[in-house]
Amino acid sequence: MTEKLVEIKDLEISFGEGHKKFVAVKNANFFINKGETFSLVGESGSGKTTIGRAIIGLNDTSAGDILYKGEKINGKISREKSRELIRKIQMIFQDPAASLNERATVDYIISEGLHNFKLYENEEDRQNKVREMMTEVGLLAEHLTRFPHEFSGGQRQRIGIARALVMHPELVIADEPISALDVSVRAQVLNLLKQLQKELGLTYLFIAHDLSVVRFISDRIAVIHKGIIVEVAETEELFKHPIHPYTRSLLSAVPIPDPILERQKKLVVYSQDQHDYSVDKPEMVEIKPGHYVWCNKAELEQYKKDYL
Repeated sequence: MTEKLVEIKDLEISFGEGHKKFVAVKNANFFINKGETFSLVGESGSGKTTIGRAIIGLNDTSAGDILYKGEKINGKISREKSRELIRKIQMIFQDPAASLNERATVDYIISEGLHNFKLYENEEDRQNKVREMMTEVGLLAEHLTRFPHEFSGGQRQRIGIARALVMHPELVIADEPISALDVSVRAQVLNLLKQLQKELGLTYLFIAHDLSVVRFISDRIAVIHKGIIVEVAETEELFKHPIHPYTRSLLSAVPIPDPILERQKKLVVYSQDQHDYSVDKPEMVEIKPGHYVWCNKAELEQYKKDYL
């Protein structure tokens, strides 16, 4: 039986109040099993990063629950609990140039978490931990005295990964960790993340908009559109049997390497107008084991007829 590390239940995240209130995420429901890579996919502005930041405590939630090992972690929690969660849940940010302190050496950047949580016995132990982590992410010990601007984008992202993993977290939220990198470097960073997951027994929440990347790294995928999670399934199941029209639209936009086939393919255009939720309200339904779709009763019957 797989153990659920994170559970999101009826989550709502909003910004502003009164007539200026904007609901960025609503009715979000999913869970992440221990040791898996769970991906959150959608276009820019769909609410992916907002959910990731809420799990780590950077965004407040307006409704619903975030459970970590069965314990609620959103809303008011004690200072001790908050510190414990910071150590157990780490984030790799999207832009390695913006997320690293330009005035600090690599040694200081990676050691900061160790200092804050006193995770070393003495200076020698701290240095050993930092050097080990540098080796793990494919950098050299002599890089420790340098500053972030002296590195390439791929190397900077490796520093960001080392900073997160030196804390020995249980959950890593990787927010588009390769989108700011050159194509040639992306595969290296993805392979590094997969390798470290095996070695350290990590659980990933991988946030991305590129479906081909997600297929390579994920065990399960959730598709999000305008703050609503519309489909959740295992990776191959989602790619072979997409059900929600928005998922089908996203998959149809993935480029095919063969130029002849690429020219022949038909794009699926998605519009929210094709749903009538005025009376018959939608909910998350398990259409087949492990495959969930956001739909109302009428759509559920139609999906079963068309795709099952």
